[in-house]
Amino acid sequence: MFNKLQRIYNDYPRLFWIVVGVSFIDSVGGTLLFPFFALYITQKFGVGMTEAGILLGMFSLFGMIGGMAGGALTDRFGRRRLILFGLTFSALSTLTFGLVNDIRVMYPIAVVVGLIGGLSGPAHNAMIADILPEEKRQEGFGILRVVGNFAWIIGPTIGGLIAKQNFFALFVIDAAVSCVVAALVFRLIPETKPQVQVEAGVETHESIWQTVLGYRVALRDFAFMAFIVASVLMLLVYQQAYGSLSVFLRDQHGIDPQGYGFLMTSSAITVVLFQFGVSRWLRNKAPFLMMAFGTLYYMVGFTMFGLFSNYLWFVTAIVIITVGEMIVVPVSQALAANFAPEAMRGRYMAVFGFSWAIPQTIGPSAAGYIMDNFNPNLLWYLGGVLCALSVLSYYGLHLKLHKEERFIRRDEEVKAVPTAAD
Repeated sequence: MFNKLQRIYNDYPRLFWIVVGVSFIDSVGGTLLFPFFALYITQKFGVGMTEAGILLGMFSLFGMIGGMAGGALTDRFGRRRLILFGLTFSALSTLTFGLVNDIRVMYPIAVVVGLIGGLSGPAHNAMIADILPEEKRQEGFGILRVVGNFAWIIGPTIGGLIAKQNFFALFVIDAAVSCVVAALVFRLIPETKPQVQVEAGVETHESIWQTVLGYRVALRDFAFMAFIVASVLMLLVYQQAYGSLSVFLRDQHGIDPQGYGFLMTSSAITVVLFQFGVSRWLRNKAPFLMMAFGTLYYMVGFTMFGLFSNYLWFVTAIVIITVGEMIVVPVSQALAANFAPEAMRGRYMAVFGFSWAIPQTIGPSAAGYIMDNFNPNLLWYLGGVLCALSVLSYYGLHLKLHKEERFIRRDEEVKAVPTAAD
């Protein structure tokens, strides 16, 4: 085992492991608070899941707008500056949320936090794509998943215990961790933005307007946008595990935050034990077919929450979902990175962020409306249907691009290798 880990370590550059370590510390702070945020809103302000969902959706909507600006700024000014800015602002905004006592004040704060906080999002994935060559990205993102899930073993379990005593302490700890991570990034991580050269050997500089207009390349990339649409369908369901599920389990089955935290820990342990093996197995597999395969696990796991009421079945459902997650997350991140021309990684990653931001914008309020006005189990049945549609969409992309397990990245454009079907 030691020799295997040593080989994995030697396969990747030292800077990658520094980024992994810093990301782990950041994730510990985030997982203390994030899984319990919907519980916090409904408990402190005495509102239903519909209103909590609208508030959470506002974060994502304005975060999506901020992410679009952040993608252009990342390509223009570099990754490191945006990440440092995002961490500093995260600390300030987290404390602000913990101090607010009127839910009406939360709405304008959500607009500001979404817009400014979203600026740094594309920079993180762009930095990993900068550091790793194309053939190592899928497994590299898998390694990040393993390390991130070590944080999920620690965070939700401790967060659940703290939440039972004092919710505000979670906000203070998360803010402190963000400050520590900002100091580590400043001290240890250099700028990774590639230097794009013209024939004469002089670095090219786009104007701000040219940088923004560069989004047209990503939006006109048909295969990339079809991939985004399929991902939106799947993630509408997946993101319910980190918002609506905690409230559903509390209100319908009497499961407290600590019990929900254990479910998240079960997911994290599954990733830690098996992600390396799954990532190796995914090598040389058709990526869109793997996306369809992983989403099938989502379909089964989320539907189980509507079919069963026993806690052990809920643990089983989370493990099934996590198996799909171990396939879907690293493959999707590598696909998005490999689509992008070197000079446009920030903007492609910003558009890729739509696949998360759109579900996070409309998903919580839609789920809240269903839970407050219909049989709450309906949420999970509809989730199974959406996952099935996503499976069909990914499989359709696989059939269309069946000879293309990887995409060729060019400096001027992104396009697939021609096939007979084209």
